[in-house]
Amino acid sequence: MTIFFTFLQLTFLDRIDAIFSQAIAVMEKIFFFSIGGIPLIILWIMGGGIFFTLRFGLINIRGFKHAIDIARGKYDRSEDESEEGEVSPFQALATALSGTVGLGNIAGVAIAIQIGGPGAVLWMSAAAFVGMSSKFIECTLGQQYRQVNPDGTVAGGPMYYLSRGLAELGLPQLGKVLAILFAIFGIAGSFGGGNMFQANQSFAALTALFPNIASYDWLFGVTVALLVGLVIIGGIARIGIVTSKLVPLMIGIYLAGCFWVIGVKITEVPAAIGTICQQAFVPTAVEGGLVGLLVQGIRRSAFSNGAGLGAAAIAHAAAKTKKPIREGLVAILEPFIDTIVICNLTGLVIILTGMYGENGARGSLPAVASATGGSELTAAAFAQVIAWFPFVLAVVIFLFGFSTMITWSYYGERCWAYLFGEQNILIYKGIFLLCIFVGSVVNLGTVVDFSDMMLLAMAVPNLIGCILLSGKVASQLQDYWLDLPEKSVSTKTILVTKKEQKEEVFEK
Repeated sequence: MTIFFTFLQLTFLDRIDAIFSQAIAVMEKIFFFSIGGIPLIILWIMGGGIFFTLRFGLINIRGFKHAIDIARGKYDRSEDESEEGEVSPFQALATALSGTVGLGNIAGVAIAIQIGGPGAVLWMSAAAFVGMSSKFIECTLGQQYRQVNPDGTVAGGPMYYLSRGLAELGLPQLGKVLAILFAIFGIAGSFGGGNMFQANQSFAALTALFPNIASYDWLFGVTVALLVGLVIIGGIARIGIVTSKLVPLMIGIYLAGCFWVIGVKITEVPAAIGTICQQAFVPTAVEGGLVGLLVQGIRRSAFSNGAGLGAAAIAHAAAKTKKPIREGLVAILEPFIDTIVICNLTGLVIILTGMYGENGARGSLPAVASATGGSELTAAAFAQVIAWFPFVLAVVIFLFGFSTMITWSYYGERCWAYLFGEQNILIYKGIFLLCIFVGSVVNLGTVVDFSDMMLLAMAVPNLIGCILLSGKVASQLQDYWLDLPEKSVSTKTILVTKKEQKEEVFEK
C-alpha cells in the first residue's frame, strides 16, 4: 500500500505540483503586490476592518456584552419557535469558530514570533480587534440575504448578499460576478486550506510524537474521511451539534494548559507582556523592520480568525433568528476568542518558557517555518513546564483539524450548490472526502500554497460587497438598539432624536 502511494506521488501528484507552481508564481505577484512593503491584500483586509469599526461606531466594543448575552441564549425565548433556520445562534458561533480555531492558533503564533518577534502578537490582536467589525457586517448580511429552501434548509453567505444585495443597489451584474468569484475561491479554499492541509498537518503532529505510525498515513486518511463523512452527511444541523460539543471541549483543554504554564510563571508575566509591547514598536533583528512585523502580525491574524474573508457568514446564515443584526453581533466574538484570547495565551506560553530568544525559537526554526515546525515549537514550549502535555496537544491538534474540516465542508458545499445546484452536492462531498485521504498521504507542496491564496482572495469580492452594503446595515443597527427592551430611557431618547433628525433632513 505504501509503495503504491509513493508511486502515485512521484507521478501524477508531482505533475500537479509542477503545473500549480507556475500559476502560483504569477498569482503571488498579483495578490502580494506591495505598497510600502505591505502586500496589497493585507492592506485591503486591515483597511476594511478599520472602515467598518468607524462606520458602526466601535461596534466591537459597545456590542460586546450584548453579543455574549445572545450567545448564552438570553434572547432565544423571546422569539417564537417558528423562526426559520437550522441551528441555534450558539451552534452557529461554534461552527464558525471550529472553522477558524486550529493550527493558526497553535502553529501560526509560533511562526509569527519566530519570523517577526514577540511584537507580532500585539499586531495580531490589533488586526483581530478591527476584524470583529468585519465579522459583524458579513454575518449580518449573511442572515439578511439568506435563501430558505422549501424543505427548511438554508443557503446563505457572501454569494447571496453579493448577488441580491448589490442588485438592490442597482448593480446586479457586478453582484453576480463577485458572487461567482467568491464561490470559486471558496471551493478551492475548502479543498486545500480547509481540508488537505488540515489532514496533512494533523497527521504530521501525531507522527512527531509517535514516529512508529508514520507508515500508516493511508489508514489515518481513511479513518478521518469516514469520521468526517458521518458528520457532514447530516448537513449543517449535525455539524452544528457536533461543533457545539467539540469546540468548547478542545478550547477548554488547550486553555487549561496555557493557564497552567502562566500560573507557574506568573511572576514573569509582566516582563513578557512588556517584551511584546516594546518589540511591537521597536522590533529587533526582524526582517523588514516594523513593516515586516506588521505584515507578519496582520497576515497571521487573517489566517487565524478569517475576518473579512466572508466564510463565517455561511454558517451564521443558518442560525435561527428573526433579527440579522443579532447574528452579526454574535459573530464579533469569534476574532476575540480565536485571536485576542487564544493566540495571546499561546504567545505568552512561548515567551515565558524561554522558547523565544537567542537560545530559543529564533535559532530553532528556519526563516520560513512550516506549520508542523510551529506546532513542534509550541509543543516544546509546553513541555518546559508540563512534560506530558505535548501528547495531549497532539490530540487537541487532531480535534482542531477535524472540526475545521467538517466546517469547511459546509462552506465549500454552499459555494458548490450556488454554482452547480443543490442536486449536485453529493459530488462535492465525495470529492471533499477524497481530498482528506489525499492530504494524509502526500506531500502537498504548491497545491496548499494555491488554496491558501484562494482563502485570502475571498476577501476581495466579499469586502467590496460589504462596503457597498454598509449603509443598509448601519441603519438596521440603529433600529435594533432602539428596539432593545433593556435600553435606558435616556439612551433611547438620544437615538430616537437622532433618527427623527435624520428623517427630517431626508424629507427636506
